Parts: sequence; structure tokens; C-alpha cells
Amino acid sequence: MGVNHEEYNPREHHVVSNASCTTNCLAPIVHVLVKEGFGVETGLMTTIHSYTATQKTVDGVSHRDWRGGRAAAINVIPSTTGAAKAVGMVIPSMQGKLTGMAFRVPTADVSVVDLTFTAKRDTSIKEIDAALKRASKTYMKGILGFTNEELVSTDFINDDRSSIYDSLATLQNNLPNERRFFKVVSWYDNEWGYSHRVVDLVRHIASKDRAAKL
Repeated sequence: MGVNHEEYNPREHHVVSNASCTTNCLAPIVHVLVKEGFGVETGLMTTIHSYTATQKTVDGVSHRDWRGGRAAAINVIPSTTGAAKAVGMVIPSMQGKLTGMAFRVPTADVSVVDLTFTAKRDTSIKEIDAALKRASKTYMKGILGFTNEELVSTDFINDDRSSIYDSLATLQNNLPNERRFFKVVSWYDNEWGYSHRVVDLVRHIASKDRAAKL
């Protein structure tokens, strides 16, 4: 939602996915970078993700991977994520350009995406900040947020936006004449924010379906 939902066609799309909470955080950031002309040549993303119901409360057997069977509340657990690949499906120009991983951490709610990328043109932190702030107040309002406050994860509990860009965390490579290599960070309530997008998607599909029957 907020990135490619207008492409939904009830006559063509009979099975629809809302993707994951992490995809819903990453995609709006990438969407704005592409739409505003920065582009993304290639990128690596990491999600620092709160533990979820799929994990173990105590060490046990995990059929998917050994690390995944370790106790969630006392470990930082490296894991996989399909979010980077999914963004390539949501934004076709990004296909094959992003990859990533996850760290499951012992917090109950709120996660954060760290995206390191090479832009397609020279730019600056100031310019990226301005573009994301402008988007958060206009065409991405309600989906993308912007903060320049010194907040931590619990400050984003019950935030219904998909992705809240943290301008204080943005970094630029400090090598001489390097103006294309950046790190951006965005927070998300992986429960509450994502749940709102599911409701938004259902409403959007229902609206499109009704219009198609008129």
C-alpha cells in the first residue's frame, strides 16, 4: 500500500499479497528514492526485527534453521528475510538490485530497517532528507513518516505508518569525492503498522471491485 496499490485490477489480480511488515517499511523508502530521481544502483538491507510468534521461547528444534530454534527473548539471532527480493516485485526497476538479512532481537515490538545503497547520481544527506520529508507530507502521507527527534524503538509502538524515516541516522560515505554511497534508517511497528496496511488493502480491493461491477 502506498507504492503500487493503484495497479490492482480486479479482472486480472485474483490472488493479492500485502507482503511482509519489513517489505512495507522498505518499499516506501525505495519508492521515494526512485521517484525523486536519486535511484538505487544496488543496495543491502538489514532489518533489526523484534521476535515473533514463529520463534521459540526456550531453545528447541527448528526445522528451518538451527539458529531459529534458539530462545528468542535472550538472543540476537541472524536470520533471513525476503523483503529485499519482494521490493523488486513491487518496484520492477529494483529487481535483482537489493538483497538483505535479518537479526531477530529480544524486544517485543517495533523493528527497524537499515538500507545501505549506491545512488545513481551524486547527491547529499540534505537532499535525501528533504525529498523524504516532502513525500511524507504529500503523496506518501500516512504511509511514510519522518522524524528528526532522538527517538528509540518504544517511541514507535502503535504508530500506524508503514515506515518512519529517521533523519538523524542517515550516513554518507566520507571518502573524498564520494557522493553516491549512503545509509538510511527507518522504523516500523511490525504489528500495528502492518495491521493497518492489511485493512487499507482490503478496503482498496473492495472499492475497486465495486467500481468494476457498476
